[in-house]
Amino acid sequence: MEAEQIWRYVDAERAALAEVLAGLTEAEWSAPSVCPGWTVREVAAHVISSPQARVLPVLGGMVRARGDFNRFVFEEARRAGARCSGEEIVAQYSRFAGSRRRPLGTTVVDPLLDVLVHTQDIVLPLGRSHEMPVEAAVVAADRVWRKSFPFRARQRLAGVRLVASDIDWSVGAGDEIRGPVAGLLLLLTGRRPERLTGTGIERLQVPR
Repeated sequence: MEAEQIWRYVDAERAALAEVLAGLTEAEWSAPSVCPGWTVREVAAHVISSPQARVLPVLGGMVRARGDFNRFVFEEARRAGARCSGEEIVAQYSRFAGSRRRPLGTTVVDPLLDVLVHTQDIVLPLGRSHEMPVEAAVVAADRVWRKSFPFRARQRLAGVRLVASDIDWSVGAGDEIRGPVAGLLLLLTGRRPERLTGTGIERLQVPR
């Protein structure tokens, strides 16, 4: 998929997430997300942090986190969530609509992956729904499968074959896990298996 088409998906998915966020109650903003230890507010702030990332603050944050990337991301999300109200976070989605900025060292697919997966991290525990675009999910799933950090998908899912039921896409070898590519993307990124079937389910090393 061409870079500009990927950015159009990013724009559309951020706008859709902003629409969901604009309708949340204060209790929902403070509710736990799918990400362990992260509230909905913190995940929402993290998603729109991508076009705001600058080299020096990122380096400073990594120093404070002692080089631990996951700790850095978590601490930055908590800081942003504590600093901004829900309305302010939603306003950031409008302010950075159409932005093509992304953190140094990332590809154009990473902001897409971020918004696709984290939107589900927000809507699922709130009992809401947002349909993930199938073609965009394939691009993101390919990215997760190819890169080892931070998801280690090929290692975690060794011995299983993932097969999409809604588009011609598959990876891996072994016992089959089948389902919508959106569900497979969530599985690849360490989320619980949702709407997935197959003999490979028993081999999963993810939370059940």
